[in-house]
Amino acid sequence: MSKPMKFRKALVLGALLPLLYVADDSQHAPGGLVLMPQAHAIVGAPLTPVSVAGVARRTTRRAVVATSTVAVAPTSATAQQQAATAQQQQATAQQQAATAQQQAATAQQQQAAAARPAGAPPAGAVVNALPAGCKPETLSGVEYQNCGGVLYRAAFQGNNLVYVVQ
Repeated sequence: MSKPMKFRKALVLGALLPLLYVADDSQHAPGGLVLMPQAHAIVGAPLTPVSVAGVARRTTRRAVVATSTVAVAPTSATAQQQAATAQQQQATAQQQAATAQQQAATAQQQQAAAARPAGAPPAGAVVNALPAGCKPETLSGVEYQNCGGVLYRAAFQGNNLVYVVQ
């Protein structure tokens, strides 16, 4: 065999060899030869890593998780800000109520001091004996001695009976 003939055989064999790998015989095809057999791939099976369905499912999941995380973050931050604002408003209201109570107590003490007769001892003073002309008086279940408009409450200091100006 000559060199050109060997070269032609090698060339033909080289061209036809790849076709033999993909060729299949079929009874239904004309001539009985099919270049590509029927594919038996299962696309979209649950655990197929590179299937179209698997890729689409993972992409959708990532997009939904990223979107929901971004959407939830501002909502929770807004809720926290609203809660902090509500707490500050509540604290301010409590402070205002406490201030109002102190002002009412101060006004009450001023009225009591104005109603007291001149020369009367100050509220909270302790005396050992009552002045003359005192009469017993009960207010809110507590017994006082009313001496000319000044109220005295009996108390013990050690073993001694004393009177506290109210």
